[in-house]
Amino acid sequence: MAKTGYLCYAVFNTEPGWVAVLASDKGIKRLAVPQRTAERALELLGPTIRDVKPHPNFLRDIIKLLRHYFQGREITFPEICDLGEATSFQRRVWEATRLIPYGETQSYRWVADQVGHKGAARAVGQALSQNPVPIIIPCHRVLGYNGSLCGFSCGLGWKRFLLELEAESAPVILDSNTPTL
Repeated sequence: MAKTGYLCYAVFNTEPGWVAVLASDKGIKRLAVPQRTAERALELLGPTIRDVKPHPNFLRDIIKLLRHYFQGREITFPEICDLGEATSFQRRVWEATRLIPYGETQSYRWVADQVGHKGAARAVGQALSQNPVPIIIPCHRVLGYNGSLCGFSCGLGWKRFLLELEAESAPVILDSNTPTL
């Protein structure tokens, strides 16, 4: 894309439903988790979508990665996001959240510690609630200090679904204490 600030989108079907992605020439700006209809997924991208043209060819790589992810494959997403509208604190929180490996979880407190704000778990939760690209920035992998499901902008049902999807496909690591057949 040559035009600075150019926005395009793609809406595509995955196993759990329709996903929509909005991008600029700098990267992915928003992502809507699977919905029952393509129209609903597009609505979740926000009102600016009306002035944007579809361009699935430009977004083919991210579409492929997201389809694989929703098939239960372990995916590590490249740093392809346009987070220019975020505060510096939000960006630091989101960068720390990207460090949580596929199939693993951490607490809000852990993220706060990673960004140098011990005791700022609530502020971390607020920053994660503004994450425009869930899954790519895996905020679903952040849990309460006691391992409880809490807070997810897409709803706790989706948080549970994504964690279960990753748990089912996470590789099994055998150690000397693991019985083998």
